[in-house]
Amino acid sequence: MELKDIILVGAPMDAGKRRQGCRMGPDAYRVAGLDQALSDLGHTIHDWGDVQAEIVDIPQHPHLFALPECVGWTRALSKVAQDAAGQGIPIFMGGDHALSMGTVAGMAAHAARIDRPLFVLWLDAHSDFHTPDSTGSGNLHGTPVAYFTGRPGFEDFPPLPAVIPTDRVGMIGLRSVDPAERAALEHDRAMLADMRSIDENGIKAPLLAFLDRVRAENALLHVSLDVDFLDPAVAPAVGTTVPGGATEREAHLAMELLHESGLVCSLDLVELNPFLDDRGRTAKLMVDLAASLMGRRIFDRPTRSF
Repeated sequence: MELKDIILVGAPMDAGKRRQGCRMGPDAYRVAGLDQALSDLGHTIHDWGDVQAEIVDIPQHPHLFALPECVGWTRALSKVAQDAAGQGIPIFMGGDHALSMGTVAGMAAHAARIDRPLFVLWLDAHSDFHTPDSTGSGNLHGTPVAYFTGRPGFEDFPPLPAVIPTDRVGMIGLRSVDPAERAALEHDRAMLADMRSIDENGIKAPLLAFLDRVRAENALLHVSLDVDFLDPAVAPAVGTTVPGGATEREAHLAMELLHESGLVCSLDLVELNPFLDDRGRTAKLMVDLAASLMGRRIFDRPTRSF
């Protein structure tokens, strides 16, 4: 196994939705031993602490929740992602999923700087493909994919240094997608694998097909892992629970296949709300999944007691 420099970046963003608690996510990952789990594999760990949002001088929006704060987080996280990407593999410890507007934008800028494409694997119950104009809730954690794929309506946000074409986005675990979002994604040829297709065909086939495309284009791969990709029975600490998610074993298989691909350049861990957790159960599972992504083998897993 090739050993890596891994950069942990805390992103205590809690502006992407009205239900609060995700700001505690970075500390929960530290308490759950993310750094130790990865250093036990031989990797070198650098914890850069927590990012702070930039102060943005725009007014609050009558419909969009915490728009200035989301813009400030996007600016700050894009900058730190670009800095970290040149020094190792950044793991962004969130924080709600709106943080991916900044992390993916920054990783896309890094990929463009070294003249390689960037693909994004979105492991989530939701497609997050709304725009500020189409979101019914006004919660911007439902918009990051629309932002970094260049959909209109994001005039208040930083201009993208490099747009990710929608056909370079793969989504696995979908089970709560608005009809308009699905139609737009299918029109733009995103790779979509909902839980029905995973029930029928397993998680391996769509993931390997997507990885083959990444490899064929000599691309980098950013992985964005939302807690609600997992079934709430095994990962309760999320405010957007949707029954019927990935099992613990399916999620570990996905992480193991990603590790074996050697393509992953960065990782988001998002939507962990420790206020909703059961004795740290979800935080520990997310740490275990990150360890599988970074090379922990199936027979090396620790025994857990909750």
